Amino acid sequence: MNAARTLATARRVLRQLSHDPRTIALMLVVPCVLLTLLKYVFDASPRTFDSAGASLLGIFPLITMFLVTSIATLRERTSGTLERLLTMPLGKADLLVGYALAFGVVAVVQAALATGLVVAVLGLDVAGSAWLLLLVALADAFLGTALGLFVSAFAASEFQAVQFLPAVLLPQLLLCGLFVPRGDMQPVLHAVSDVLPMSYAVDGMTQVVHHTGVTGDFVRDLAVVAGCALLALALGAATLRRRTA
Repeated sequence: MNAARTLATARRVLRQLSHDPRTIALMLVVPCVLLTLLKYVFDASPRTFDSAGASLLGIFPLITMFLVTSIATLRERTSGTLERLLTMPLGKADLLVGYALAFGVVAVVQAALATGLVVAVLGLDVAGSAWLLLLVALADAFLGTALGLFVSAFAASEFQAVQFLPAVLLPQLLLCGLFVPRGDMQPVLHAVSDVLPMSYAVDGMTQVVHHTGVTGDFVRDLAVVAGCALLALALGAATLRRRTA
């Protein structure tokens, strides 16, 4: 991997994003709007908002970054841009890491806005540090970016890329512990949830809500989320095709 080529790819993607206000709004504004809506849905039950709000603070960045990244990468491939880039001295790792860096910059802004909103404005009550919330939100956004880059290799159109959202993320959403504690699920479902990265994204946020310091479980959850993101990036590089089908 060449650092100069990777950074050049990241700059190109960021320039493209800067000319797409609707995508920027989807990544930066929509999560904040949804969290605000959630606050007023549970206005009569602040404890429910503290629990669900922290979990969704991790889930929303994952979902939005997955959606935007998968479609943006597929658009590059179907337009022929990706094929032309890979005829140059640009490796697959340069391309995918460049994309990850570019969307990672957006993820930092997204996570900072959402975390600042729920803590400073919406009054989310957490025992731990807001910086730990931000750290988990960033890891979740990075995971969404990596998964989006990976699944884009298996889609032939933007419509198919969107179809991966319910196929890949909705089962995780149902089993991550957001609606029912994972310990109360059927043993088979609990076992399945143990291998899904979104479960650890939610667990990491829960650790910050209930504990004042960094716990061993928090470190484990963060490591699993980061490890799954790196694995998805590696698989994305392995499955990226140089030619457009």
